[in-house]
Amino acid sequence: MERGIGLTIVMDSRVSIWPGKSFRRYSPLLEILKGCNFQTGLEQKIGFCIDCNLSIILDRASEDLEVIRAERKRNMQNLDSLLKDVSAKIYQAGGIDKPLITKRRSRMCVGIRASLKYLLPDGVILNVSSSGATYFMEPKDAVELNNKEVRLSNSEKAEVTAILSLLTSEIAKSEIEIKYLLDRVLEVDLAFARAGYAQWMNGVCPVLSSENHEGFNSRGNNCSLSVNIEGIKHPLLLASPLTPVVSPNSRNPALLEVTNGVMNIGSLSKGVSDFPIPIDIKVEHGTRVVVISGPNTGGKTASMKTLGLASLMSKAGMFLPSKNNPRLPWFDLVLADIGDHQSLEQNLSTFSGHISRIIEIMEVVSRESLVLIDEIGSGTDPSEGVALAPGILQYLKDRIGLAIVTTHYADLSCLKDKDSQFENAAMEFSMETLQPTYRILWGSRGDSNALTIAKTIGFDRNIIERAKEWVERLRPEEQEQWKGVLYQSLMEERSKLESQARRAASLHVEIMDLYHEIQDEAKDIDRREAVLRAKETQQVQQELNAAKSKIETVVQEFESQLKTASVDQFNSLIKKSESAIASIVEAHRPADDVFVSEKTTISFTPKFGEQVHVNGLGDKLATVVEAPGDDETILVQYGKIRAYQSNEFQNHSMGSNDEEAPYGPRVQTSKNTVDLRGMRVEEAAHHLDMAISATDSRSILFVVHGMGTGVVKERALEILRSHQRVAKYEPESPMNYGCTVAYIK
Repeated sequence: MERGIGLTIVMDSRVSIWPGKSFRRYSPLLEILKGCNFQTGLEQKIGFCIDCNLSIILDRASEDLEVIRAERKRNMQNLDSLLKDVSAKIYQAGGIDKPLITKRRSRMCVGIRASLKYLLPDGVILNVSSSGATYFMEPKDAVELNNKEVRLSNSEKAEVTAILSLLTSEIAKSEIEIKYLLDRVLEVDLAFARAGYAQWMNGVCPVLSSENHEGFNSRGNNCSLSVNIEGIKHPLLLASPLTPVVSPNSRNPALLEVTNGVMNIGSLSKGVSDFPIPIDIKVEHGTRVVVISGPNTGGKTASMKTLGLASLMSKAGMFLPSKNNPRLPWFDLVLADIGDHQSLEQNLSTFSGHISRIIEIMEVVSRESLVLIDEIGSGTDPSEGVALAPGILQYLKDRIGLAIVTTHYADLSCLKDKDSQFENAAMEFSMETLQPTYRILWGSRGDSNALTIAKTIGFDRNIIERAKEWVERLRPEEQEQWKGVLYQSLMEERSKLESQARRAASLHVEIMDLYHEIQDEAKDIDRREAVLRAKETQQVQQELNAAKSKIETVVQEFESQLKTASVDQFNSLIKKSESAIASIVEAHRPADDVFVSEKTTISFTPKFGEQVHVNGLGDKLATVVEAPGDDETILVQYGKIRAYQSNEFQNHSMGSNDEEAPYGPRVQTSKNTVDLRGMRVEEAAHHLDMAISATDSRSILFVVHGMGTGVVKERALEILRSHQRVAKYEPESPMNYGCTVAYIK
């Protein structure tokens, strides 16, 4: 019997050490397996036919299979020998780079160059390589051997199928007994799993009490349940501090020794971390509802979950990660409303989801149920929530075994003063360290300490002080008055926000109009540039053709006069032709640069895209959007204003010293732009300093700092004012909001 389930080694090793004690420990497991048919005969049949390690059918499974495989082996040897000889001859004749034997279309064949396929007369082409350079051919002598291999392979598959069908029918006959055995083995395996988990967490055996249930049912009084669990840790938080699970099948029986319900694990319990922090759960007789209060992140919800998990683990026969002898009732149901159950699909808000879960709990609750409710009455107006919560608890008090609820409502802690079936508990908060200790103080009321916690994590002190003033003011008798004041303040704030929203919308419309106007101009620039280039190219080509025509005419006249001229006239003809050609070249040569007066040096002809100061616009900085015309007027744009101007402007990039070399073109590209938006002040300063250092001399750098709060902008201007390489800079203008232009020395 034991051989069938593989428990012989484990059981025998421990029985041999402690015969009496080990037998008592394992006798319940043996009782589970009592009466099972371990199908020894069926196991032997399967083992005779199948190698379970390699998952193959053995030759000895049947005589026919053994004969077929032996014959197939001899045939494959003959076929392999034949193909090796043929492939070697092909290789020696230069028909292939190296001997190649392969399988194509389930038939063995050899490889041969397509150009030398005549080396295999009467051979059958089974396949061709992707390049077409190699044929895979079946020699004539190998055809019959391949045919025999196919027949034997099919016979072997048919015989294997017959053997498997026979074994399957044998298994089907024992279906009921096998399923029963599987259920019993699973039950034993679950027992070992519980033992392994208990060993891993150094657990103790809980004591489930039922006398209170019996007393309640028989006498009908209001006797409640009791819970006494010391030093229990949250089971789901134990994974990180504990060592990996030690198998209960370990050969060291001392690891599995149980004394007075405590799993003694020896050295395993040494060095166990204090995380998670253990808590005590003590609910006295006569208590139906426990209200746990305390600060956020103080451990209220985790403590409540710990009790729920402990109840479910005890019902499942599991040990608990606690101390001494934990005692708790047998709860028929553990009902919980924990977390936010809002749902867009079901049109449930946070409060609606909360109430829906409580309604479901009320429908199925019994006098032996455990109810866990997190933040009861939350998700709505606090004044209504604090009124609804006591009604729910009063209803549940007479219909449940025990309820644990968490809350921030101080009024719920007063229920204990009116009804002895209510009890208070508070999560401890250290005022010295201003940190929660995650321990429960039973019978105490807890404060939320929200302002203290906010102050600890660095919240603004002024806001904390104002909040304290509000707490002092918000007494019950003054709440209505302060509600009116608060409502009036909110309405004023709403009016301000609406005004700002309208202003922002108007500004957005103006910005978008300007954006679309600039975008249209940008599209038109490319078209005008192409037209201008085509016009200039055509003009140059016309002048070139005219010059070539004139020179060809002079050459033709020279050649015709040369035929009739005497020797004395030869030199004069040459000089005359050279003079005519020189005149043509001179007429089409660009004018040489000349020195200009001081007046012409100051005035200049701007190009497209340059910025100029326009006297007619109050010395405003405008952008040239069209090249100069024949009348020497230029189209410039300032904001949304476009106007034709004469020479009443000056170059924006010209410095005070006429001998200085001009700066590069004032055209913004990705290479001459540093974008500081979204950076912190020090990060922006570092990027700007690197950009200035990397910019070439006599170049322009566009510093994009954005509008924002202005902190990055002020830091950028401070650097530009003090940097040695910055000759000057121009602050942002209506043409480039959020961007400062710097001129690098």
